[in-house]
Amino acid sequence: MRPQGRFGPWLLAVRPATLTAAVAPVIVGSATAARAGSFHLLPALSALCVALCVQIGTNLTNDAFDFLHGADPPSRRGPPRVTATGLLPADRVLRGAYVSFLLAGLAGLYVVALRGYLALLVGAACILAGWAYTAGPLRLGYRGLGEVLVFVFFGLVAVAGTDAVQTGAVRPEALAAAVPVGFVCTAILVVNNLRDVDTDRATGKRTLAVRLGPQAARVEYLLLIVGALAGPVGMRWAGWAGEWFWTPWLLLPWAVRLVRTVWTREDGPALNGALRSTAQFHFAYAVLLALAILA
Repeated sequence: MRPQGRFGPWLLAVRPATLTAAVAPVIVGSATAARAGSFHLLPALSALCVALCVQIGTNLTNDAFDFLHGADPPSRRGPPRVTATGLLPADRVLRGAYVSFLLAGLAGLYVVALRGYLALLVGAACILAGWAYTAGPLRLGYRGLGEVLVFVFFGLVAVAGTDAVQTGAVRPEALAAAVPVGFVCTAILVVNNLRDVDTDRATGKRTLAVRLGPQAARVEYLLLIVGALAGPVGMRWAGWAGEWFWTPWLLLPWAVRLVRTVWTREDGPALNGALRSTAQFHFAYAVLLALAILA
């Protein structure tokens, strides 16, 4: 079904279902700041705006450049892309990406004014990573580095950065909380690459799933989910989570279903469902981890 109206294609290009990946680390980083008695609303909202704009810019860049690089053939099993289906031309989608990255920079000016030029460098690195994932000569996502980028920027940088904006320092407890959040966010990409492994291999997109094979991707997914569920134990042991440190374990049945689907299904609809469900799991995990930190 084609999206209707003037803004329908843009809504499809933005991929709203993926935007929780930008919100989740801000929730956890704000929780670690609040535990330290340093929660501040305006810096937290600024970090959220930056994260959302970078995510949207990355999605638009990915849509346009995957089409331009021939990585979105008709046989692709994922949801439709606006450039590949002709809903929007690539140059318009790229202009939208430029605007999103510009808005991320403008939202980050408040953070720079608050915390100095180191924040400027971190913000610039986030925008550059979003662009270089599929664009330019680097095309890092085509070289099997997508998981590394997601873990670093949607885990370590996003959580610890949100905390640092409010507390004024990069703190070990925020980095510890960032690790399991980054694990689950990385698992989202693993499902995506597992679903697309055949078309990516055929079009020369050398993701980690293509390089190591589908079974290795399934093992990676399992280890990421298990690592995320183990994270609260380490945080409790270090004194960085309260007596409710176990709250993310409420998601264990959900995690088991996700792992079972990823390990036993190969069809596009099932893996698309696992992709959506992993994104929802990521957000729920972040909320419960924040509760574990605060309680």
